[in-house]
Amino acid sequence: MAELPLRILVTNDDGVNAHGIKTLEHIARTLSEDVWVVAPETNNSGAGHSLTISRPLRVRRIAERHFALDGTPTDCVLVGLQRLITGKPVDLVLSGINHGGNLADDVTYSGTIAAAMEATLLGVRAVAMSQVCRNRRRIKWTPAESRAPELLRRLAVMDWPRDVLLNVNFPDRSARSIGEVKVTTQGKRKLGDEIVERRDPRGEPYFWIGAARSESSVKEGTDLWAIEEGHVSVTPIHLDMTHRQSFSRLEEALRREPRAEPA
Repeated sequence: MAELPLRILVTNDDGVNAHGIKTLEHIARTLSEDVWVVAPETNNSGAGHSLTISRPLRVRRIAERHFALDGTPTDCVLVGLQRLITGKPVDLVLSGINHGGNLADDVTYSGTIAAAMEATLLGVRAVAMSQVCRNRRRIKWTPAESRAPELLRRLAVMDWPRDVLLNVNFPDRSARSIGEVKVTTQGKRKLGDEIVERRDPRGEPYFWIGAARSESSVKEGTDLWAIEEGHVSVTPIHLDMTHRQSFSRLEEALRREPRAEPA
């Protein structure tokens, strides 16, 4: 396939040596030869949209156009776009491929999503990509490997609003049994309901936040539904989190005279 005239930044939250980012870099090179990698030195899963402001950031040049930063995914995109990648601007940021899905309310915790969010805030189109898995020790990468190149090629040539990022999840299926690409809404699933309390060798208590709550049923049209049905899920995520339906109720409440305090 012909290459596109794109400059691409590849990043992630699982760390610069993760299998997923190497897979994504290979996929990105099917679109363009102008591919840069700026990723965290270590695993930053669950970092969310955190920014390092209390200490200096160190960068390590791994190879040409390859950098590791001892910071968060947000740091990587910020420093990458504004300092490390020079010359012409970046056209597309690809974040992932995450070891595990980023679905429903996961997006508020995800460093993978946060990297795409930071790019979007800086005016660069961004796609976050995740490979859903039932067993994190034996992840099937073939769904992403087989479907991502064509999907990204279609997304790269389309326009979408500047304050929107795209969240892509691939199902845990064999490549042959993957369904269609579905445009979905964000589902509902709370992370961390299971909290395990134990004691360390010194007898001091500690807590370990567990997995997401399992859902007995999911709503059709959501990202959770698409993955459960074996489809590829593409969810447009809007950075403007204002709930406009609450405007009139809030304005009415704020116009009222305050109630007198009881004597």
